[in-house]
Amino acid sequence: MTPPATVPAAAQITALQQVREYPAVSVLLSTTPAAQLTRADALRLDSLTTQAVDRVRAELQPQAAAPAVRRLHDLVAQARRGPTTYALALYASASTGALIRLPIAVRERAVIDPTFATRDLVRALHRTPRHLVLALNSGNARLFDAVGETLVPALGTTFPLTATPRPEGRSRGRGDRPGRGSDHDDLEFYRHVDAALGTYLRLHPAPLVLVGSDRAIAAFRRISTNCARLAGTVTANLTHAHRGLLSTRIRSVLEDYLHRRQQEALALIDQRTSAGRVASGMPAAWLTARTHHPEMLAVDETLFYPARLSDDGDTLTSADDPESPDVIDDAVDELIELVLTRGGWIAFTDPGSLDHHDGVALTTRRELAAGSRPA
Repeated sequence: MTPPATVPAAAQITALQQVREYPAVSVLLSTTPAAQLTRADALRLDSLTTQAVDRVRAELQPQAAAPAVRRLHDLVAQARRGPTTYALALYASASTGALIRLPIAVRERAVIDPTFATRDLVRALHRTPRHLVLALNSGNARLFDAVGETLVPALGTTFPLTATPRPEGRSRGRGDRPGRGSDHDDLEFYRHVDAALGTYLRLHPAPLVLVGSDRAIAAFRRISTNCARLAGTVTANLTHAHRGLLSTRIRSVLEDYLHRRQQEALALIDQRTSAGRVASGMPAAWLTARTHHPEMLAVDETLFYPARLSDDGDTLTSADDPESPDVIDDAVDELIELVLTRGGWIAFTDPGSLDHHDGVALTTRRELAAGSRPA
């Protein structure tokens, strides 16, 4: 059986991004979903691990290299014993060790830098965003907190909700289930559901997917004050369905939602370009992120940019020798961390959609001064 896809928590990503020590070893490997690491994947993992260890030992004295190497070997042993999804990410340094199973494939690599290579974690978080699923009909409502293909009941004791049965002898409204009251009763129940949903969203904000009949969804949306971040709807009465069926039915809704997010990001770039608020290409985006207030960073998900950084930290220069000790293996990873740290948000785009921006476009909260705009 394929294990459920998992997504790293934002707090875990932030913690890994805060690590600053050399060597910070990152090993990333695409895997076949299985109950245990396959032999072919294990061999490729061993090969990447050997590359990483050889490079660390070539650059450092044995005593300095030992802690990170030891942690890496422990993580490899752990990876061999456990299940796999679509990729493995191993992070090892003298003070930190983490093994993360990802729901997306990655570009396989071993990275040795002063920081961990976390771009695939960020990409997984954005490609499989956390969302809420509200399945309802005129008598029942269930709320799930979902990431990827994993749905869990919402925290707390409010959900599931059940409508109060109608009194004996009272007529039902058109289309109601037996034991239910009028349309007015339905709306009262939906208002109760919406209030509970609003309370949950205030504590756990996320996009929402509504699941129900056309009539139930339409009625709920008429009275709801919590559909501002509606990712989409699924027309089906699945209030009592198995979570696996729910996950399958909402998959296309989330794919459409992510496509809309990409189009929104590209539209924002067009708007900001005419206002003089876009820096294109890695060197310009890097300098702008350091000297201005970043709003949104759009990155071609296939772009990798080995680079050298100037002594003052402002200038990136592309490099052809990514394994050299003075080269950042992937400056895109560093740029993503910088933008997130400074309060911007990230959009990953399909290959080719940012070719006229050299694969990277950074929008800013204010217009770039003419004299400070990167060339």
